[in-house]
Amino acid sequence: MKRKAPLIIVGVTGSIAAHKAADLVSSLSKKGMQLQVVMTGDAQKFISPLVFKTLSRAPVITDLYDEEEGWKPAHIRIADEADLLIVAPATAHTIARFAHGFADDALSCIHLALNSDAKTLMAPAMNGKMWLHPAVQANVALLKTRGVEFIGPDEGMLSCGYEGIGRLWPVEEIINSALNMLPNTP
Repeated sequence: MKRKAPLIIVGVTGSIAAHKAADLVSSLSKKGMQLQVVMTGDAQKFISPLVFKTLSRAPVITDLYDEEEGWKPAHIRIADEADLLIVAPATAHTIARFAHGFADDALSCIHLALNSDAKTLMAPAMNGKMWLHPAVQANVALLKTRGVEFIGPDEGMLSCGYEGIGRLWPVEEIINSALNMLPNTP
């Protein structure tokens, strides 16, 4: 029996770079991946869940209490089935929540409940001063000790008007890193 395509959860958080997550989801879908998009409330201020629903061909989780068929909560079912969690863009807020074990929304609950075989890839995007702040760097270092992988951030012109580090890493390179993290990618 042929194994189903890997299930990739794409977490989208509140950054202007959230629109680039649409390209990420579109490309992964074209590569035949099963996708489940999870959006934070802040992400929804930058881009609509409908975009991701259309590109992933699956309902988008936008709330911890989203209902679906069956008895198991959506965030637990998805965490059990996942092969990989990609958070792109990953904000300083989300990095801190993951590092300190907060479970106050669907994305952070999924991260805490991920099955032991699933991996996590975070692609940060934020103001350069925020990225370089010792608190953010300490949170990144802590997550790395737990096996979370990071890609980026990149350098260039930022939406805040500054130039420097903080841009979302190029989408194709995020995809390549993600596919390399998956076992037996079709």
